Amino acid sequence: MGLKTPLYDTHVQAGAKIVDFGGWDMPLHYGSQLEEHHAVRRDAGVFDVSHMASLDLEGARATEFLRILLANDVAKLRAPGKGLYSCLLKEDGGVLDDLIVYRMHDTRYRMVVNAGTRDKDLAWIRAHAAPYGVAVTERRDLAMLAVQGPEARAKTAALLPAETAARALALPVFSAADIGGWFVARTGYTGEDGFEIAMPAAEATTVWAALRAADVRPAGLGARDTLRLEAGLCLYGNDLDEAHDPLESGLAWTVAFDPPDRQFIGRAALERPRAAARAELVGLLLEDRGILRGHQVVSTDRGAGEITSGGFAPTLNRSIALARLPRGTGGEVRVDIRGKALAARVVKPPFVRHGKPLISTSTEISQ
Repeated sequence: MGLKTPLYDTHVQAGAKIVDFGGWDMPLHYGSQLEEHHAVRRDAGVFDVSHMASLDLEGARATEFLRILLANDVAKLRAPGKGLYSCLLKEDGGVLDDLIVYRMHDTRYRMVVNAGTRDKDLAWIRAHAAPYGVAVTERRDLAMLAVQGPEARAKTAALLPAETAARALALPVFSAADIGGWFVARTGYTGEDGFEIAMPAAEATTVWAALRAADVRPAGLGARDTLRLEAGLCLYGNDLDEAHDPLESGLAWTVAFDPPDRQFIGRAALERPRAAARAELVGLLLEDRGILRGHQVVSTDRGAGEITSGGFAPTLNRSIALARLPRGTGGEVRVDIRGKALAARVVKPPFVRHGKPLISTSTEISQ
């Protein structure tokens, strides 16, 4: 038996298939992963993401501390509520986790980290926070829902009083605010617009039921994975891990090397190989019949690489993947699928954003 979110019984009553995910008993789907995927792309879906950890960091030196802790620079967050995506690095540049941090006040930040790394992250952050006098509080009293899709914001706002609904709808992308007792962030992991909402755990069942009554479809981990893959978003443990740095994981844009005097953890390791040839994370579109999966070997004219995440993309009706390949690989490659070398095309992710394909799939699939 794993850990359970406040909505576990609700998922079971809805007929969800429950699986282990990072030590948590979570819904994989509620009957049709495909229908859940399309609901998010076309209308609105709701995910229980209460297994993720919300951390509150507070102290007079909180900003100074986070500028050392994270590869991205929280000094970019000039307005209260603004969010920043970043990696948490080891000294050797390996990725401990990827996360979002929000500046709520000059001395207070909210951080959301992944479920499978929460204990490791918390120990690392607290150990480094101590010299700065920054208090780190894990908010186990909260549940979190992600409402995603083109109609997600409108359907969520309809549950709020008019005054607070207007505040929620006015939130800029990648910003958050305390609204009506909820921590509402205009963020997500699907390539669609929407909200991620942290609320008191006791309210989760009522809010879930209200969203269902508003025709927001429950969606599980299966749809969450196909949606994030289409959006070209990394999954920790697949596309990111301690053995690889962000520069070879498609996340160079999240590393703030300027200003040059900001000595964040892992900077020295990233500086050394910046000019050297290295691997990079790219997208793949399978041109033959088959399904791309993690750990399949990719053959290129520059050497071998490996798929980190792969699967069927319902929006494209094709198989796609993220793969770590030798830098500069382009054009056609071959993927070993059950002993057959199948053709795939290197593309730049994301594959889909806001319901629209961003890559051409016009090439006919080989028979």
